[in-house]
Amino acid sequence: MNRSSLLAAAALVALLAACDGNDDPGAPVYGANPKLPAQESGLLPSMKIADPAQWGGKKPNVPDGFSVTAIATDLGIPRQTLVLPNGDILVAEGRGGGESAVRPKDFIAGVIKAKGTTSVKSGNRLTLLRDKDGDGVYEERTVFADHLNAPYGLALVKDQLYVANQDALVRFTYHEGQTRADGPPVKVTDLPSYINHHWTKSLAASQDGRFLYVGIGSNSNITERGMPAELDRAMIWEIDAQTGAHRPYATGIRNPTALAIQPGTGKLWAVANERDELGPNLVPDYLTSVRDGAFYGWPYSYWGQNVDPRAQPQDPQKVASAIQPDYSLGAHVAALGVAFSAPAMGGRFADGAFVGEHGSWNRNVPSGYKVVFVPFRDGAPAGPPVDVVTGFQENGKTFGRPVGVTVDPKGALIVADDLSNTIWRVTSNNRTPTAEAPTSPGTAKP
Repeated sequence: MNRSSLLAAAALVALLAACDGNDDPGAPVYGANPKLPAQESGLLPSMKIADPAQWGGKKPNVPDGFSVTAIATDLGIPRQTLVLPNGDILVAEGRGGGESAVRPKDFIAGVIKAKGTTSVKSGNRLTLLRDKDGDGVYEERTVFADHLNAPYGLALVKDQLYVANQDALVRFTYHEGQTRADGPPVKVTDLPSYINHHWTKSLAASQDGRFLYVGIGSNSNITERGMPAELDRAMIWEIDAQTGAHRPYATGIRNPTALAIQPGTGKLWAVANERDELGPNLVPDYLTSVRDGAFYGWPYSYWGQNVDPRAQPQDPQKVASAIQPDYSLGAHVAALGVAFSAPAMGGRFADGAFVGEHGSWNRNVPSGYKVVFVPFRDGAPAGPPVDVVTGFQENGKTFGRPVGVTVDPKGALIVADDLSNTIWRVTSNNRTPTAEAPTSPGTAKP
């Protein structure tokens, strides 16, 4: 099939999907023990592609008592952020993806889903934002490092800044206050990059800094490219920060898109995007603690030991060993960010985790497109998620799509929005207000 035929097929699929919007699939299921529906299958999955629009004079919505402001605009696809010890914010900008072995179905899906994303070119860089006088205006903006390869995960261990590109984990030497890297990055280890169906490489560092954890997504929805394409994928690696030696830390996680270390316990947590095409309420994306040596089901089963018959040949022993995640976020929310709260947040947001939900494409009634807070008690999720930043999608239009979330030491929530190419900052009205980002034309690559 040539490119013209593929484009025509994509247009037909998009039209059919647009007509398939009246059947309400019901509300997503949340929590530790969600009641999962029966599997569904069909020629096409339900679809509702985001229809991008400008924010204009609008902003996201936040709870009473809080304010939200744009502290940086015109970025080159911001994904994840990192607050440095002096309060500077690093932003990883870029878009990765597969360069080869694309099947007609993948091409068509890519054309359709691209309609709901930004047209801005990949920044492939780290941008540093600085609020010089602490008034909430990040008036200084510099390129800390460029010519990277779709950077995503970020971690700082003492004077070493680690960056997870789509093809390698690299590091820079970092000195507090610097605005530009001293030189090119040093490679720690290569990361799987063949096809890169799921290209994002999430990153977290252990509390003692000895190990780095990198989340590596699968190369397919449900192994349709064959198991050889899944070598070293759908797992979290543990990497020795000094030597680059690595091992599988946890497996069977289809796409671990963001990682965080829980304060106090030192436990590794992840948010993961689960498989598609089993229905609008399957399979739940999730938030979970990550156990050393655990298997989380993909591709043979989901949410523990619920068998997915599409994975062939099956492996009953692997299914029997699969463990259930801690907390369902609902199907197709596309969780791409996670950050634990800080004491400075206070009140109802003092203990728990914020999750950035990029939003669904394969659900008639959209899910996600917001930042939620999962309350914790005794170190574990407890209770339904609380909407924190919403309004990214209203009246059929999509103004933004949240990705990474970070909590700074002052208790502000930093949210990367990769559709409007904006960094949002959410603060309590009881603290110093934040001013809007100054207009800075020409600071981003076209």
